[in-house]
Amino acid sequence: MITVQNLTKRYGSLIAVDDITFTAPAGTVTGFLGPNGAGKSTTMRVAVGLTHATSGSVRVLGGDYTDLPNPAARVGVLLDASAQHAGRTGREVLTLGAMTLGVPRSRVDQVLEQVGLTQRESRKRVGTYSLGMRQRLGIGHALLGNPEVLILDEPANGLDPQGIHWMRSLLRVFADAGGTVLLSSHLLHEVQQVADRIVMIGNGRIVVDAAMEELLAEGTDLETLFLTSTMSTSREGIAA
Repeated sequence: MITVQNLTKRYGSLIAVDDITFTAPAGTVTGFLGPNGAGKSTTMRVAVGLTHATSGSVRVLGGDYTDLPNPAARVGVLLDASAQHAGRTGREVLTLGAMTLGVPRSRVDQVLEQVGLTQRESRKRVGTYSLGMRQRLGIGHALLGNPEVLILDEPANGLDPQGIHWMRSLLRVFADAGGTVLLSSHLLHEVQQVADRIVMIGNGRIVVDAAMEELLAEGTDLETLFLTSTMSTSREGIAA
């Protein structure tokens, strides 16, 4: 479970995240939806200890991420697929990750198969990978430790339709087995296809926080809400 409580993050006079509260329960895929610049990535960076909150908190598995024993083994994270070392092969990236986490090297081959990277592709340097291949490698790295939680920022970027279908299936299986998934995206259709819950953010504030079934039953017009939050964020960016 991930619990965000009254989280605020300021950068000088800019309020990137404005007193937001929501929960990503175990056994669900929570779609964290909003336009670029809405505060999604900032929230995720706070969750994994890369950015300090101005106020409020993010609890992962009941505590601070940085206080968890071997946190990367319990919480799989993908924030930026392009940050992988371009000079290493995909296999080397995963092998170093396995060594760091203390998991058997046999896990590398299991993960490569799970994310659909062939043995030949795994021996190529990451600098030659397409964005879609980097995303698969990044998701594989997040899965190395058999985590209980996945925090994925825009993981569908660069994936072709077959890759997006694969990713949805993987996340569905993970959540149905009791895992927690927090999946950020600026693409409404992508999130609607897999999410059990929708948390929509615009201009640093929560616009929607509800179960998908509830939203569908109420006939909530998510597209209009999403477009409204997009325009709000755009206006704020222009004003700034």
